[in-house]
Amino acid sequence: PEIVPLLTPQEQLELRAQKLTEKKLHMASLSSAVLADPHVNIKKLKELRAMLMETDPCVAVTVRKLVMVSLLEVFKDIVPSYRIRPLTEEEKAAKVKKETLQLREFEEGLVSQYKFYLEDLEQTVKDWKQKKQKRSQAVSLQSYKGLAEVAIRCICDLLVALPHFNFHNNIVVMVVPLMRDSVKKVSEMCCGAVSKLLKQDKLGQASLAVVKVISGMVKGRNYNVKPEVLNCLLCLRIKEVEMRKDTEDTAPKKKFMSFKEKRTNLSRMQRKWKKAEEKLQKELLEAEASESKDKKIKLHTETLNIVFLIYFRILKKAQKSILLPSVLEGLARFAHLINLEFFDDLLSVLYGLITSGDLTYRESLHCILTSFHILSGQGDVLNIDPLKFYNHLYKTLLTLHAGGRNEDTAIVLQCLDVMLTKRRKQVTLQRAQGFLKRLSTLSLHLLPDSSVGILAANRALMHTFPKCDILLDNEMQGSGVYLPELDVPEYCNPQNTALWELHLLKRHYHPMVRKFAAHLMKGAPSEGSGALSMELSRRYRVQLFEDYSVKDMSFNPPVAGPPSKKKEHFTIGDAFLDSELKTLINAALQNESELTSLDFTSQQTQQETRMTAN
Repeated sequence: PEIVPLLTPQEQLELRAQKLTEKKLHMASLSSAVLADPHVNIKKLKELRAMLMETDPCVAVTVRKLVMVSLLEVFKDIVPSYRIRPLTEEEKAAKVKKETLQLREFEEGLVSQYKFYLEDLEQTVKDWKQKKQKRSQAVSLQSYKGLAEVAIRCICDLLVALPHFNFHNNIVVMVVPLMRDSVKKVSEMCCGAVSKLLKQDKLGQASLAVVKVISGMVKGRNYNVKPEVLNCLLCLRIKEVEMRKDTEDTAPKKKFMSFKEKRTNLSRMQRKWKKAEEKLQKELLEAEASESKDKKIKLHTETLNIVFLIYFRILKKAQKSILLPSVLEGLARFAHLINLEFFDDLLSVLYGLITSGDLTYRESLHCILTSFHILSGQGDVLNIDPLKFYNHLYKTLLTLHAGGRNEDTAIVLQCLDVMLTKRRKQVTLQRAQGFLKRLSTLSLHLLPDSSVGILAANRALMHTFPKCDILLDNEMQGSGVYLPELDVPEYCNPQNTALWELHLLKRHYHPMVRKFAAHLMKGAPSEGSGALSMELSRRYRVQLFEDYSVKDMSFNPPVAGPPSKKKEHFTIGDAFLDSELKTLINAALQNESELTSLDFTSQQTQQETRMTAN
């Protein structure tokens, strides 16, 4: 064999850069040719895809990554907006025009190359998972991870960009199992792609396919999946299930000729035919709109049934799973779509979870929030008393975390809104007063952002129940003494106490806490001297909590530093000395030899001698 001369590292880098430039130019020319005229140059896709098998170890990894991304962009540009079906034998045997034959060849070549491209991406991910090394060893084992990440990113982009095209279900089957991958970057990438797909899916077919695969994966893995997998289901667009508009509203609008235009432009016979034609078009549009809406409702109903099947399985068989918070949040999200026949059993299960003691504080809050979301929708027609949920929240309010991990405050504020403000007609005055007093006590030991949110909730309570202003007075109403240790708000005699906590909060170091405390002390007026600004009064309590967040443990809003003082410039040297004194000092320093030494010891000895003589 011919002896290859050894190259220096610098020459190797130059050679690699030269090869890479040549490959890039070749890829660019092929891609540009396909994009310029896809119907004629569709065969060049095969040549571009062949570069995925690059064997030169020097540039193999980089070239393969570039080819993956190039093919992704090419397919996103040239793929039509419809699904390509295979031709039947009769259609293949029939004679067609030249243009039709060219279109068929383009569609057949496109589907074939798209299929091979997906198989190449899938094989790249499998090689990384199985840690296989090719015989050619063009790509090292350490490079598989980088190649697989690029392949997964391409698959996720295709999942979102081409839900209408062929093999989309195959892409779903590839992406969904990777949502629970141990590599955080891969799982986040796949979860983000699935969430984006569910958000933008208007028809419901892609959502149904995704939910089916997720359901099978959760059951097959024995509920051992990441909570982010179920959190993606919150992005489903299932609100259209209960929409029942008239057919005329859902039908596409088409502009018809007015009577004046017909009278001017058409003859009598033409007007007659035009009238019949417009009537027929209206009927066709109504039928089309009704059919598409019925199909959408059917798809959404089937999707929702599978989602509830996932949730109810976990509630029944895996109550101690880490998926429980996601399940409760999902039930709260879709509570208005649950059948009434499940409400009683579902509320019993939720209350059993709360009283079991196995839940964390955050999970119990999710249970309460889910229960009231259920009761706020169709549950209004049921005769169910949620008193035990009120008592549980009232009992556990003071256990809210007062440190940096105070994310639970947002859920508490949502619970207060749906339990007290939105159900004002079912809430007694004593219950509202009990919550008002306990929330004021709670605001004393929380971080400033939580205190602002709690005080905003108290403001909403005082507006919803105006008679709560009795707590701003020192006079007692009726008999009894306030019992703060009692866990039932109706029986703790809240009317016989006062909101003395506001006086302490008025001296708080945070300016917003002081502002809200002073506002509540004046009865939370909507206008006048004690009213809040328009901007603050319109902001929701959870938004206030987020706006003044102290997650990074810094002051929000930032505290102004002390006023800057001009530095005093001290002069040194001659300025401190008098001119005459300066002359004497200089003279003394020049005549150091003439200075008499101070002998303190001799003076002490003379004093001792005199004392002895006396």
